[in-house]
Amino acid sequence: MGRFLGIMAIVGLLYFSWPVITEKMDSIDSFQELQSEIDSIKNNPETAKKFNELYDQVQEVLLMFDNQLEKLPQPKEKEEPIKKVELKAPADQVYSIHNIELGDSKAEIEQKLGPAVRSSLNEYGTDWNAYHDNYHNFFMVMYDQDNKACGLYTNQDLISSKNGIKLGVSKDTVRAKLGEPLKEIRKGFILYQLDQSGEYDVFLQDHAYVTIFYDKHENNTVTAIQLITKDMEQNKADFYTKASPQLKEGFEYQLFDLTNAARVEHKLPFLTWDEHVKETARKHSTDMAVNHYFDHTNLKGQSPFDRMKEDHIIFYLAGENLAYGQLSSIFAHEGLMNSLGHRENILRKGYKYLGVGVAFNDKAQPYYTENFYAK
Repeated sequence: MGRFLGIMAIVGLLYFSWPVITEKMDSIDSFQELQSEIDSIKNNPETAKKFNELYDQVQEVLLMFDNQLEKLPQPKEKEEPIKKVELKAPADQVYSIHNIELGDSKAEIEQKLGPAVRSSLNEYGTDWNAYHDNYHNFFMVMYDQDNKACGLYTNQDLISSKNGIKLGVSKDTVRAKLGEPLKEIRKGFILYQLDQSGEYDVFLQDHAYVTIFYDKHENNTVTAIQLITKDMEQNKADFYTKASPQLKEGFEYQLFDLTNAARVEHKLPFLTWDEHVKETARKHSTDMAVNHYFDHTNLKGQSPFDRMKEDHIIFYLAGENLAYGQLSSIFAHEGLMNSLGHRENILRKGYKYLGVGVAFNDKAQPYYTENFYAK
């Protein structure tokens, strides 16, 4: 549909421009003159400005058309039903995810589930291992040097606990059961202050840091959980992890996977990774990190759509999400889901492709750019 609309837009431009084109051609006697005339039109700043304005107007019309299409009943694609996980109460720990607990061995986990779909470096200096079936039943596991689960995360309905906390439980219920959340974490002689926005709470339970994320657009109910053993958290010496190409790529893939897991949880199709637009996103993150600004419009005055056009990305629908300073892609993603405009991008039906670009400034603080589009 996107390609068809794009072709129709081009046909429309040609239709309305053709009288002017033929008039010009009738007055030109040779190919050299024709080429010269084309160059003069192409290099005319006023012409370029008008063309860009017309292009932007076409994009707006196509976006309006796409919005109307989203409201129409859509034919459902036939797909194999995904078996719902039968959740059981944890045997040893307070919490389990996909019936996996902290301390379970990698061999046991992969005997049940098979190998991870993706392994990528995280801020703890080890990998998040993502397990899922086309982003259904999505969760991630981190293993320590003994190949025991020392970290777990999910943003889907895979949480089980001994205290009744699971997906959809209210923040008030969580705090009534667990008490006041931590305001800081001590590491050696340094106290690290935790975010007090109320979008998530951190508790220390059973020798593990439990981070419970809330969805303020769903009445402040539990939307995700992260479990990290106390030893693993204490081994992470600094607030921000030293930047590296591997960590940059890890954050990019993790944010991509988290976005798709959220889409599937909301009954939407997952997006395809796009290497081309990833480079566009990464360049913008790098520009912001190097030049110390945070904005969708860069210092040249270019919008996300300008940058995508400059990189020869053909689209009829596009959008951009930005995040800055979060400790990891998990915190970045959960923050974006609590920001209405960014949430709408993550959960937009019309998008088909996504590229994520990450860069770090001189303080190791990450900048995240997500570029969505359809063609």
